[in-house]
Order: sequence, then structure tokens, then C-alpha cells
Amino acid sequence: MTNLDQMLQQIDDLEGDLIALEQALVRIPSVNTGFMPTGDETPVCKYISDWLSKAGIKSEILESSPNRGNIIANIDGTSGELGLLFMSHTDVVPVEDEDKWTYPPFSAEIHQGRIYGRGASDCKGLLSAQLMAMKVLKQNGVVLKDGLSLISGADEEHGGRYGFGWLAENYPEKLQAPFAVNEGGGSPIEAAGSLTYVLGVGEKGRLQIEIDVKGVSSHASVPWQGTNALFRLSQVLNRIEEYEAERDTSTSLFEHLSTFAIEHKPSSDNVDEIIKDQEEENPRFASMLRALSRMTITPTMINGGIKSNSVPEQIRLTCDVRTLPHQSDDYLRDELNKILEGIPGVEYSIDYMAVPNSSPFETELMTSLHEATKKAVDREDVQFVPAISTGFTDSRFTRPLGVTTYGFSGSHPDDDPMLSKAHGTDESIGIKSLVSGAKVMLHLAYDMLAEK
Repeated sequence: MTNLDQMLQQIDDLEGDLIALEQALVRIPSVNTGFMPTGDETPVCKYISDWLSKAGIKSEILESSPNRGNIIANIDGTSGELGLLFMSHTDVVPVEDEDKWTYPPFSAEIHQGRIYGRGASDCKGLLSAQLMAMKVLKQNGVVLKDGLSLISGADEEHGGRYGFGWLAENYPEKLQAPFAVNEGGGSPIEAAGSLTYVLGVGEKGRLQIEIDVKGVSSHASVPWQGTNALFRLSQVLNRIEEYEAERDTSTSLFEHLSTFAIEHKPSSDNVDEIIKDQEEENPRFASMLRALSRMTITPTMINGGIKSNSVPEQIRLTCDVRTLPHQSDDYLRDELNKILEGIPGVEYSIDYMAVPNSSPFETELMTSLHEATKKAVDREDVQFVPAISTGFTDSRFTRPLGVTTYGFSGSHPDDDPMLSKAHGTDESIGIKSLVSGAKVMLHLAYDMLAEK
């Protein structure tokens, strides 16, 4: 049997195949608008299934609805138990304005060592890396004690109702591994003379708030006969803009700020000062600290009015809210009541999209990922710090099942993570990160599962 170092070298030798796989996946436009019919993930699943079959790996496609496919691939272990789950998703967000893209968004063109296209980084890059790791394991005849499963789900970009949410409800046994690796972390930060990776151990909660602002209708030519809901809405928006959320440093990342040569012990009183000090040299890290030190309320959509010559009687404002793990529904209601106090004709409702969730940091999985990353990027000065993701992923479906789930992609430090532009114009992934990610996944699976 080929040893681990030889298999890692094979990843380098297969770089062209890895690039071709990523390009092929990006060129399948599995766009999820959130409105049915949408997603069309099954063609991606069929491509993956054919690709895996050529590598001698069995797979199945489970459709939650027509064309909403979820692919599951397995390399069985001798124990009959599942030991590790590779997670990703096949759907991508829409392209808002194709004309703004440097390259066509589904062309997967290569420029200066990066592959450009919608979904290149979110999340087909991770999927490609995991697939290549499975292929190398299989083709080298590695015998696993516990099995390895890869699941790439539908509908992650709109809540997972047709993907991991559906699988967790209907096929929970297929998710029952002790450990899982998903998107939502793994970006490197050069700081304090070392290479620090942010390990995604949990996620903020996401809620959608609908604020209904009511007035009294009238003809627009005699507006004083009515009460314009838009004027009341302007008060609501001003209150939200002026809102100063309570500062909080209880999330796990703040326990590790010394890693970044931050000497002050963080507190609610000094966290803004710490963030300000980081903004110039580490703007991405500063933004992360800001998001993890407070709840955010962000107006995103307005809907109302019936005619251009009528005073609007009702306006609906939609807001995105991200809560910290310990912030309850009652806490949010108390804050909203303070914000909206004294504004007449205002009501609101709260819809939970994702509950805050987390996994422990000090685990066998973390240790193995740490060693795998050092090997993949050929650096000994690699450090890990835990962090709560500001967005939500499908990990919120596996963590409640008792699966220790981390967000980690294994990006290469030579690739600027700001260029990934997930959900944005000119989304891309660095080829070096594609290769290092595949090496991390291969090393991890071998270390945790292979019979030695």
C-alpha cells in the first residue's frame, strides 16, 4: 500500500485533474433563487456520480423534490461504522449582474492562478477537494477501519429545506458520524510571526424580522387626510441605524486574541478599541471581531404601497438578524421593543432561520486537522483558533445530531482570501488552495480512519 507522503504527492500530480473537476462543476449552473423550481442540483449530482464511478466509488442520489438532488458517496470501513463525514453543497447563489463580471460567471476561466465562476469558492471548491481526496484513497487501496462518507446537499443557500434539513429529518442515520468537516472556516491569517487558521466551531443564529408599519390611506393630492406609513418607516429605519448593540466578548475567539499579539484582555468596554487597532493591518480579522462581539440587525427589503397616487397605508420592512449563541428570543424581543418604543402603528414578527450552534474545540478532529494543515501548506508555525461563523451553513443540521462538525477548507496562505468573493461579483478560488484543501482532506481521512 502506498504511504501517506506518496499519496499527498499524488495530489500534486493530479493538479490538472483537480482543476478540470472544479471547472466542470462550476460550469453546471445550479442556481438557487429560493423560489421553486430552482436549484436544479441533480445534474451536478449525476456528474459527480459518474466521476466517482470511474474511480470505483459507489454513490446514490436522493431527491427531496424533482431535480433537488443530494449525493451520498461512501468508502466503507471494516468496522461497519461511519467515522468521518465530508460535507458540502451543490447549489449556488444567483448572479445579480453578469455584465459586471470580468469573466462569464459559469465559464470557470483561469487567470493568474485562480478559477473564476459562481460557486468556485462557495462551495464547489471544497467539494472538488473532498472528491479528489476520496479518489486517491480508493485508488491506492487504503483499508479503512471506520467508513468515510461524502454528502453534498441541495438548497444550502436558501435554508437547506431540500438538502441537509431534509436528510436530517428523513435519513438521519446517513449523517451519524462522530466527526464532520464542512464549509465555514479555514481561512489563514498571517499575524504575530505565525500562520493562524480560523476553525469554524459554531455559528451565530439567523432570524428574519418582519416589521409592519401601519398608517391611514388617502389620495396623494390631500396627504393630510391620511397618515403616511413611509414617514413612520423612516423613524424605524433611523432607530435601527442608530442602534448600538450590547458588546459581548464571550464567544471562544476572544479567548485566543493573544495569538494575534493582542495583549489586552477583551471586554465589552475595550473591544471596539481592539477592533479599531486591527482595522488597518488586518481588516478582515477586524470585521470578524466586530461581527462576533454583537448582535446585528440589518434592514434588507421594503415592500408596500399600492399606487403612485395613494398615501401608503402599510409598509413591511424585512430585517436580517444575527444573534450570538447565548442571545435568546426574549433578548431580541427586548431589544426590538427598545428600538421601536414610541413609534405608533408598528408591529413585528420573528422567524427563526437558524438556531445558534457550536461544537467543542479541543477534539481529536481538531488535532488531526492541525497536523494535516501543517503538512498540506508545508509550514510548522500553524496555529488554530476557534470562531463562530457570522453566516450559517448546513452544519446546523449535524451538530444537533451529536456530530462534532467543523468549518474548514484548508486554504493556502499564498492565496488572498479576500479574492474568493463568495456571493459576490468575480467569485473565484486559488488553485493553490484547491490543492492544499485536497491534501488536508486526504491527510485527515487517512489519519482518522485508515487501518495502520
